[in-house]
Amino acid sequence: MRPANQFLVIALCLAPGAALARFVPLSEEFGLEQNADVLHASFLEDRRSAIPDIICPFQAPPKARVIIEEPDAWETSPHPWRRGITATVFWVGEKPSERNPTPNNASSWDPNWQSNYGGVDHPGNRIGYRPAAFTPKLNPFYIALPYNDIAPGGGHHPEASKVIPWFWRSYKGSWTSVCKGRWIAIHYRGRVCYAQWEDCGPFHTDDWQYVFKGHAPKPNRNSNAGIDISPAVRDFLSIRSGYRVSWKFVEDHEVASGPWSVALTMPARP
Repeated sequence: MRPANQFLVIALCLAPGAALARFVPLSEEFGLEQNADVLHASFLEDRRSAIPDIICPFQAPPKARVIIEEPDAWETSPHPWRRGITATVFWVGEKPSERNPTPNNASSWDPNWQSNYGGVDHPGNRIGYRPAAFTPKLNPFYIALPYNDIAPGGGHHPEASKVIPWFWRSYKGSWTSVCKGRWIAIHYRGRVCYAQWEDCGPFHTDDWQYVFKGHAPKPNRNSNAGIDISPAVRDFLSIRSGYRVSWKFVEDHEVASGPWSVALTMPARP
């Protein structure tokens, strides 16, 4: 007679009156669950290793099926200061001259800049931070940087989406600049002014290496100036044309309250 703990008799009823019996060792019976886990893990591993060999239902080549993780296009990060940059003064409605060969009745992004502003932003006849002759309809705290994201024939320059950090967050179509109206901070001897990017210059409109990558500005006849500032910015910082300043891009929520804040309450132009 076999010991009771050595075998387990399992009876399977196949039909009325018919039965088959098979002896299963207890060690095998108690190890079924563990063996099932091992087999299942092995099956999953085989499936994982087979996935790269599955034919793409869209007939895409292998290189197109590779997932490359890139930085989030909507992610914001602190913008660095551009230090020791020569600033020159310019204004809406400025006439062409040797130092400023381009008239400023229009800007790179607004063919009716002077009209939309309300007149000439005269740098010598002023009341506070605005021209004395009228109340500007646009923010008197404005600047120009030597880059235009819109190509002469329309659409953005090919490098724009790659070098402008906020390009896709601000994108509104191929004919709309993502740079116009961008806020920047300008620092001079402990004083910080905030202004909006409204034109391109001085002199150059393609110097993205300087504007976005921190290289030195391209050479020009105004001591290699890298930023044009409005009379309001000049007066707030108490500087003159040719002074060296620091500047950086800022997000809208980083703009401190000040005389430039009127721009935050102005209705957007169509």
